[in-house]
Amino acid sequence: MKWQYTFIVALCCFAAAGAQPPASIEEPLVYTGAADGSAAVALDATHFATASDEDSVIRVYSRTHGGAPLWSINLTQFLQVPAAAPETDIEAATRIGDRAYWLSSHGRNQRGLERTAHYRFFATDIRTNGVLPQLVPVGQPGKTLLADLMRDTELLPFNLADAAGRAPKSPGALSIEGLCATPDKHLLIGFRNPVPQGQALAVPLLNPDEVIQGKRASFGPPIRLDLGGLGIRSMAYWGGRYLLIAGPFDGKGQSRLYQWKGGEGKAKLLKDVRLKGLNPEAIVVYPDKGRDEFQLLCDDSKEEKPGLFGKPGSAIFRKQFRSVWIAP
Repeated sequence: MKWQYTFIVALCCFAAAGAQPPASIEEPLVYTGAADGSAAVALDATHFATASDEDSVIRVYSRTHGGAPLWSINLTQFLQVPAAAPETDIEAATRIGDRAYWLSSHGRNQRGLERTAHYRFFATDIRTNGVLPQLVPVGQPGKTLLADLMRDTELLPFNLADAAGRAPKSPGALSIEGLCATPDKHLLIGFRNPVPQGQALAVPLLNPDEVIQGKRASFGPPIRLDLGGLGIRSMAYWGGRYLLIAGPFDGKGQSRLYQWKGGEGKAKLLKDVRLKGLNPEAIVVYPDKGRDEFQLLCDDSKEEKPGLFGKPGSAIFRKQFRSVWIAP
């Protein structure tokens, strides 16, 4: 059965010439092996790597053809994930050079219970065997990022210690879903929750390579963004500016797409982008595409799969997620 969706996806032109006509995408690419693409990076012109919030596996897919992963690596042992609570909840990723950085939610589970595997910041180096790019863990998984955030003096007004004790989709809780490299090779951490005074929170991480060597994290001044009361679900640097997927902290409502020039600039809602029927949670940009187009990966864990039955984990339940391309 074909997916019964029609997405009208359009972007305002980033140049002064005015708006571009919308593009119609009727059948997204469908990838199997996971029910969401919660974090992703481009590996080369034809492949991307993605992590799920359900396990500790990174999977490599073709950007042009859907289907099963072409290669995967299970990082359960590297991340020191306890067998009793194995979900790592990887929610964000970005890339600097040949190194990809990955970030867990740093929040509690949906019932408000602490899960130690949710507190991971780690890196993988991107290598190729001449045919297919692969990922190799580097350094050690950082486990103290949340403690470093809570002790940072400039972040004290946000009361992250209190937020960290709540279920992630409750008001004022803590959940991280965005990670983005900056032009000066720092990282931006984007919070889906909390949304202090109705503004999204982003925090610069200045020393990511030191963190994966066991040192304390160093942060820049926090940034507040007006995203219409929404939090940050994904971030990417694209065409000289940032793209942000903004979504409700509690998952109740429609996500929106913003662009932001950085610094003191205001985020601008891309009004002509209609994401109805999609639950996007990762942006993938490719150098060869420049400012022509970018890829969105969806969280389809709640989608009904026509013709598929069974509970997650059973032999007849097939996990899958969608990908769409957006062109200005």
